[in-house]
Amino acid sequence: MAAIRLGDIAPNFTAQSSEGEIDFHKWLGNSWGILFSHPADYTPVCTTELGTVAKYTEEFNKRNVKVVALSVDGLESHLGWIKDINETQDTTVNFPIIADEDRKVSELYDMIHPNADSKLTVRSVFVIGDDKKVKLTITYPASTGRNFDELLRVIDSLQLTAYHKVATPANWNHGEDVVVSPAIPTDKAKEIFTKGVEEVKPYLRMTPQPNL
Repeated sequence: MAAIRLGDIAPNFTAQSSEGEIDFHKWLGNSWGILFSHPADYTPVCTTELGTVAKYTEEFNKRNVKVVALSVDGLESHLGWIKDINETQDTTVNFPIIADEDRKVSELYDMIHPNADSKLTVRSVFVIGDDKKVKLTITYPASTGRNFDELLRVIDSLQLTAYHKVATPANWNHGEDVVVSPAIPTDKAKEIFTKGVEEVKPYLRMTPQPNL
């Protein structure tokens, strides 16, 4: 299976989950999405991650983002694990976890990396736009917990730059100045970005975030 690249349509699938059967594209609807995989249920790092995602529900909702997790364990295992997550992380898991025992979705999304483990999924993240296209992919090793503040930051950038002719600089956070697209001449940029354009260099122009 070829790796999924940025700009590809996220492969559709139908699968059982802790919240019933999911037809992925239909389930996403007009929302953005995050699909993230876990090597197995009842693993310590993933337990903290799923608890964190549950606590960030309001932040994902603000951004019109639906979240779905996946591991190669079965439905009964997922339901038992969710009880543990709720108890140990003091939260309530309120998003589906896909049961991928046949590894159909894992293979569709190239989540089985034989040099890491021949059976278990690597810990991948796919951010999918409201056009069903893959906007971001990240793969983490088993020992490193994912940073969901960073995923929110990236989604803020992706959603901003999808609708405005800007890019976001290093370490950018929502509300900070952004970079004017190199394709726009400075005189035109000053017409578009009425809050002002600072020309640091001819190729590096900054402007306040346009959608605030």
